[in-house]
Amino acid sequence: FFFFSQCSKQITMGNHSITFTPMRFLHLFIILQHHLTGALNIVIAGGTGPIGKALIPKLAEHEVTILCRNAFLAATPSRVSGDYGWLGESFLDRQEHARLRDWDAGDMLDIVGCDFLGWQEDALKGCDVVVNLVGGFTDQRTKAAERIIRECIKVNPNVFHVSVSPVVEELGQKIKRNRVQAVEDMYEANCPSYVAVRSEYNRVDDTCNAITQAIQKCVNV
Repeated sequence: FFFFSQCSKQITMGNHSITFTPMRFLHLFIILQHHLTGALNIVIAGGTGPIGKALIPKLAEHEVTILCRNAFLAATPSRVSGDYGWLGESFLDRQEHARLRDWDAGDMLDIVGCDFLGWQEDALKGCDVVVNLVGGFTDQRTKAAERIIRECIKVNPNVFHVSVSPVVEELGQKIKRNRVQAVEDMYEANCPSYVAVRSEYNRVDDTCNAITQAIQKCVNV
């Protein structure tokens, strides 16, 4: 490792030359490893709820980044607030493939995480799949979807999106149905690679299976 960290290699092709620094070698190695193993870099927005907690262990062969409003509270040994998502220290210790990342969740007036700056470059730029579990059918879901789509267009326009929403029977009020449909229309209009998953939220295992099947489409592309 010491030898690797001290060396670099310059490759010349015609009038162009590329210097492969140790970090560039490492980056290429990670890309090659993902290509050979089928492992993906997956971002889960809103992954600290019941569906996220059930989904994360099913993605153990991939690298998972969980976007949350407060990573500190999500990782405490015991839940300290019902206002924010929580996975727990012991759960996260068992998920070596997963990490938490603060973000603004599309609401710049209600930021509670202390390290949300730069989440776009850190989480989205190199990812293969973004799964949106935020808010179910609340207005927060609309804000989060807008934020995810806007930032992905900037840093990773070809990323594969999976938007998860309740089935129509669970939505009830027309305003909720319209909100969910508007989010799906937003994805359809702006994201070249996109799958909408509608599921009964109380059937967590079925929802997770539908999400993993959607992610598998990305692997098979």
